[in-house]
Amino acid sequence: MEIEKEILINKYAQSVIDIEDLILIFNSFNLNEKRRFLYELLFFILQSKASDEDIVPAIVQSGLKNTYTPCVLIKKGVATNNLKRLTELPENELNKSLILLLNLFKIAYQKRFEAEKIDVYKWWYWDLSDDKKVETILKNYK
Repeated sequence: MEIEKEILINKYAQSVIDIEDLILIFNSFNLNEKRRFLYELLFFILQSKASDEDIVPAIVQSGLKNTYTPCVLIKKGVATNNLKRLTELPENELNKSLILLLNLFKIAYQKRFEAEKIDVYKWWYWDLSDDKKVETILKNYK
């Protein structure tokens, strides 16, 4: 995933940008790009150590109905295979998967944010509302 998209995902987790910004980008992708983006998002979720206890709050925060396919699937747990199934749904379900996975990531991320934000080696926990920090990240990853 490009560093710019990584920054946007982490900005969302810090409530610096709205989910609509990411949905707009996601909807500009073709089907394969959407699936790849979701699959790469799973890496962020696993890194943030999302747990099964994060599932219900993620569904509530997402605003999605419990009966939607992604919500039904994720209730089986955050094990990699369960989450991967959300990336393989039909295209008309992928926006719901995106919304749900972003909210799951945000919940897990926020649990770690306070403890990790002082780590100079983990830019994704830096204050991403600070444009100078974002410029530093971009400069270091180009």
